[in-house]
Amino acid sequence: MRSTVRLRILITCGVLVAAGVGGWQLLPSDTGRTDPISVGTTDAVTSLDPAGAYDAGSWAMYSNVFQSLLTFKPGFTTPVPDAAESCKFVGTKLTTYQCTLRDDLSFSNGRKVTVEDVKYSFERMLRIKTDVGPQPLFPTLKTVSAEGRTVTFHLSARDATFPLKVATGAGSIVDKDKYPANKLRSGAAVDGSGPYVLKEYKEGESALLEPNPNYRGAVVKKGGPVLVKYFGQSEDLADAWKSKDVQVTHRQLPPNFLSSLDSKDGTRVTEAESAEIRNLVFNVRPGTPMADKAVRQAVAAVLDRPEITTGAYKGTVEPLYSLIPQGFVGHSTAFYDAYPEPNVKTAKKLLKAAGIETPVKFTFGFRKDATYAAETAEIKRQLEETGLFEVETVEIKWTEFQKAYAKGTYDAYTVGWLPDFPDSDSFTAPLVGTENTLHNTFSSKRIDGLISSTQQYSDRSRATGDFKAIQSEVATDVPLVPLWQKKDYVLSAEAVAGSQYLTDGTGIWRLWELSWI
Repeated sequence: MRSTVRLRILITCGVLVAAGVGGWQLLPSDTGRTDPISVGTTDAVTSLDPAGAYDAGSWAMYSNVFQSLLTFKPGFTTPVPDAAESCKFVGTKLTTYQCTLRDDLSFSNGRKVTVEDVKYSFERMLRIKTDVGPQPLFPTLKTVSAEGRTVTFHLSARDATFPLKVATGAGSIVDKDKYPANKLRSGAAVDGSGPYVLKEYKEGESALLEPNPNYRGAVVKKGGPVLVKYFGQSEDLADAWKSKDVQVTHRQLPPNFLSSLDSKDGTRVTEAESAEIRNLVFNVRPGTPMADKAVRQAVAAVLDRPEITTGAYKGTVEPLYSLIPQGFVGHSTAFYDAYPEPNVKTAKKLLKAAGIETPVKFTFGFRKDATYAAETAEIKRQLEETGLFEVETVEIKWTEFQKAYAKGTYDAYTVGWLPDFPDSDSFTAPLVGTENTLHNTFSSKRIDGLISSTQQYSDRSRATGDFKAIQSEVATDVPLVPLWQKKDYVLSAEAVAGSQYLTDGTGIWRLWELSWI
C-alpha cells in the first residue's frame, strides 16, 4: 500500500478517482478531536466586505461565512439553491430572474435574513462600485425588487449566465443593518449566514472559523473548526508545510516544490481541473506605450511561452494561446494562429509600420513572490534580447499591487485568473469587456457585442462560434496576452480527510469538508 494518494477531481462529471489506498483512510474518524485544522494559502483577503473585493482569497472566505441565493455542489456546473428555496427565469426572454428566499435563515448575529437584505446587498455592491469590487460581473443587472419572500432581478438584456453569477462571492448576502449603504464596512467583524462564523481575524496572518450552528442551506455536512493561515509568498507556505505548521495547503506552492514531492512522506495530493490562467495585461490608457496596438502586437509576436512554463514553472503549468482555456466551450488557439512562433522580424515590421521608435520603454508590475519574480525576469529577458524593448520591472505586495494596477500605475502587469463560475463567460466579460476587472481601460464595441451574444443562449454550446470570434478579436487587439494555464493542487496530511473536496474550480472553498481522521 502506497502512503501517497493522488486524486483527480473531474468537474464535468464529478468522478473521483483514488489510487493506492483503502477507502477507510479518507473517511473522518469518531475520535472526537476538536482542535482546528490549519489550512495554509498565499491568497490574501483584500476585504471582508463582499462589495469590496474580486479576488480568490476574499471569495474563498466569502463562500464560508456568507450565503448566496445559489451555490455549486461539488463536481457540478449548474447552481442549486442555498439561501434560496427556489430560483428561475420568468418567461422566455431571460431578462427577469426570480428567487424565493428560505424562511429559516438568520445572520450570525441572530437577526432573520429577509429579501430586503438580498436586495440591499446587490444594490449596495453596484452603488459603492469600488475599484477592485465585483460589480463588473453584473453589467446586465438593471434593478432589484423585493416583496414577501420573493426577490426579482430585472436585466437589461438576455443573460443565461446570470444564475451562475448569483452563485459566486459577488452574490453574498449581508445584513443591511450592519453594512453601510454607501461605503465599505471597516474592521474585522462579519455578519453573514454561511456555514461558518468568523471568530477571530488577524489581517494578513490568520482567520479562525467555527461552524455556524444556525446555518441552513445547501451544505448538509457540518464541518469542524478551521484556522486559515495566510502567507505572503509561496516559499513561506512551503516552509510552513515542511515544518507541519499547516495540515492542508491550497494556492500557491512553488513550482520546484510541487515538481519534487516525495511519494513516501505521507502527503496526499489532490489535483483539480481548475483552469487557473495567467495573463500579461496591457494598460491601454492614452499616453502609455501600450496605447498603440502595434506595440502590444509586437510583444505578443516575440513571447516564448514554453520557455516560461518550463523555466520559471518547472513544467507545472501549460502554455496557453487563447483567452478561454482548455476544457471550456469555445476554447481556441487564436494567439498561436496569429503568432505561431516567437518572431523578432514580425515584431520589427509591426513597430516600423506604426512609426514606433525603439526600444519601447515601459514599466512592468508584478506581485511579490519568488515564482512571479522568475517569470517576470524571463519575460523581461525575452523582450529585451530583441533590442525592441526596455523593461522596468516593479515588484510589490499583492494588496498594494492590486490597487496600483487598478489606477493605471504600470504599463503592463501580470495577473492570475480563476473562473468565477464554470462557464466560458467567466473568461470573456470580466477580462475583455468594457469596464473589465483588469482595469486596463480596454473597450471594444465588437467584443462587447459578441459577449452579449454569448449570454443569450441557455444551451451554452450554441455560443461556441461567438466565443471563438471573441478570441480572434482579442488576438488582434491584444489587450492582454495569455501566458499559461494550470491545474489546482491541494496537499493534506495523513491525519486529514476531505481535502479532495476542498476545491473543484467553481471558486468555492469547502472548508466544511475537512475533518480529522
